[in-house]
Amino acid sequence: MKLIIALLLLIPIIVFGEEKQDPQHKNKVGDIAPDFTLTYVDGSTKKLSDLRGKVVMLQFTASWCSICNKEMPFIQKEIWEKHSSDNNFFLAGVDFKEDTTLIGKFIKKTGIKYPLLLDPEGTIFELYAEKDAGVTRNIIIDRNGKIAFQTRLFNRTEFDAMKKVIAQLLAEK
Repeated sequence: MKLIIALLLLIPIIVFGEEKQDPQHKNKVGDIAPDFTLTYVDGSTKKLSDLRGKVVMLQFTASWCSICNKEMPFIQKEIWEKHSSDNNFFLAGVDFKEDTTLIGKFIKKTGIKYPLLLDPEGTIFELYAEKDAGVTRNIIIDRNGKIAFQTRLFNRTEFDAMKKVIAQLLAEK
């Protein structure tokens, strides 16, 4: 009987193929990261493609996102403080649909030191995630502009794996 139940549970996987690990990601590891213009709170800009040659971490966030708020101190302490002086590393939070005033309050509240970028219409977010998907996610991009790692929500094991990927990419010359 147990064998029959196990086989019945496997039929959808066999028939419909393997389910995506996270259907909210628009891109897969190995894809070229979609390009966009980074806009800082002070109004200065830079294109993501201008960062080729660097390891890039994009943290999609919002002030109202409780999981984002939970994750940010870990990003600050375990990633930003460790790698911010490395000229081959770039980290920025991409703030979802909020204005500079709200972002300023958000920075003060969280105490983060890494930059937050503006995404007032959510267009950058939608390059990486399906519309109306959950905000909390990180995208790690290698020196060639390819997505090397993606996270969704905050999971300590996944976060530690992401840190290892960043360290490995920075160690590559």
